[in-house]
Amino acid sequence: MAMRSITETPVEEFDIQIAVLLRSTFLGLKHAGAVMKRQRSGTIVNTSSVAGIAGGYSSQCYSAAKAGVISLTQCAALELGESGVRVNCVCPGNIATPIFVKGIPLSPEEVEQSLPTIAAALCNSPLGRPGAPEDVANLALWLASDESSFVTGQAIIIDGGMTTGLKWSDMQGWANALYGKLAQQFPAAFAKLAAH
Repeated sequence: MAMRSITETPVEEFDIQIAVLLRSTFLGLKHAGAVMKRQRSGTIVNTSSVAGIAGGYSSQCYSAAKAGVISLTQCAALELGESGVRVNCVCPGNIATPIFVKGIPLSPEEVEQSLPTIAAALCNSPLGRPGAPEDVANLALWLASDESSFVTGQAIIIDGGMTTGLKWSDMQGWANALYGKLAQQFPAAFAKLAAH
């Protein structure tokens, strides 16, 4: 399913994304935060995305909503921290789930059959594998535990290193291609370089 350009995106689509992804987070913080503030303890773990960290990982509407979740998380952490409540968010990327076939009319069996294809397409991280829902769940459990008692206001990326940059092997291939073209364009300079 192709993403629409920002100029072709209906305003209604933007409104739905903001309502589902950002307004829902606000409401969770508002109501859970009130209870935790009164009891002077608690931990809230929101879900953002690598799309909230940088553009290019999803649609503009989704990315804007997830960036809003990060900002809302940080603002709530500052306010609720004074009452002993911690607020963080996880930012998954490259997680092999059926969300990639959402909106495609597939049977439950076909959705299940699509998972290996999805996983194979998401092996572009430095770790060479897609993430699993359990990876994100383990991070959320750690953030909710006392083991992370000094962590608040953070947007923690869990993407196998995808947003860190090009894999070393990809970078080497890119650099070799570039310098190969430059050597063809400027052979005398590269001959001098090789002589040293």
